[in-house]
Amino acid sequence: MTVSRGVSVADDDRPVPLDEYPVHQVPLSMKHVATGDRNAYDRCIFHVLDHTGRALLILGLGVYPNLGVVDAYATLRTGDVLHAVRASDALGEDRMRLAVGPLRIEVQEPLRRLRLVCEDESLAYDLTWTAAFPALWEPHHLQRRGGRLTLEGRRFVQAGTVAGVIRAAGEELAVSSDCWTGTRDRSWGVRPMPGEEGGRLADDHPAEGFHWIWCPAAFDDRFLMVVTQEDADGHRSLSDATLVRPGHRDRQLGWPYTEIGYRPGTRHPERAVVHLGDPRAPRVLEVEILTSSPLAIGAGYPPAGDWQHGTWQGRGWTDRRTYDMTSPDPLAAYGVTDHSARFRLDGRTGYGVFEHGTFGRHDPSGFTGFDSVAP
Repeated sequence: MTVSRGVSVADDDRPVPLDEYPVHQVPLSMKHVATGDRNAYDRCIFHVLDHTGRALLILGLGVYPNLGVVDAYATLRTGDVLHAVRASDALGEDRMRLAVGPLRIEVQEPLRRLRLVCEDESLAYDLTWTAAFPALWEPHHLQRRGGRLTLEGRRFVQAGTVAGVIRAAGEELAVSSDCWTGTRDRSWGVRPMPGEEGGRLADDHPAEGFHWIWCPAAFDDRFLMVVTQEDADGHRSLSDATLVRPGHRDRQLGWPYTEIGYRPGTRHPERAVVHLGDPRAPRVLEVEILTSSPLAIGAGYPPAGDWQHGTWQGRGWTDRRTYDMTSPDPLAAYGVTDHSARFRLDGRTGYGVFEHGTFGRHDPSGFTGFDSVAP
């Protein structure tokens, strides 16, 4: 406890630098979120991919204000090897300092230019990410278990160019805007964190199945975003397809329907076709998978067994791993996988991410349960 001008002030109740600016949404310090939910989060993810499928870099940073944790990660897949660096620490007051251990993100010009840095011996990069298209809001994302709201997120997505260098295992990759593409996602709200107890509602409403597609595709003169989420019976709780062209109004392309060709004996997509249902001019997005990186391996997404976002690891924690992707972790089959992809639309070729996860029953795909795979 400190005393200022005769008034007792708890150290953790002092204003923070952002409180100097007129940016408040609720009558609280910018240090605090408007909910006491332990699952409150605010984070980002970047994808940096070359156009041949040689490399896929995924990195992100997250803040968990009611858990008092900030963490970050980076994974690089080249060939059959995945390099990972993860860092975690106690959350401080300066929310504009996006840095944990050797990982940091510098917002040089909001929504236009960011610098991505990792200074670690096992994996290092220094990249400039530059927006090629305006940021696009995704649909408001809601998910309930029984009557309880378990996920509510607001998210925007953006595609851009990337330039700089990546180093790992004695190899240096020159990243140039003509041969590489970058996408990014910013989201905040509440979502289940490790240690969450669902209680009776979770017990009474077990998840039968989940089917997810998140697909930002960048072309020279346009950007397409497709996102769908379906329950076991195919009911959609999230569905959107929007085409962005600079100088034009964003165009909604109706109800996307995706046909996925899975590798036999797995749920690993090898190719896909997305039918975009604009009745005035139906379109087809062709998807060719280049390389894949399961988010449960190295990147800290559920159901990762070695580290997950928001978990307290102690102050100044940094962890480095190398994974052999010829023997994938079985947990990856129950998590979301990010695939770098080549896309074709309206005679144009583009690049981006085909993020996909399907677990349990999914009637439209013919999956009957958690053990069901493609014939």
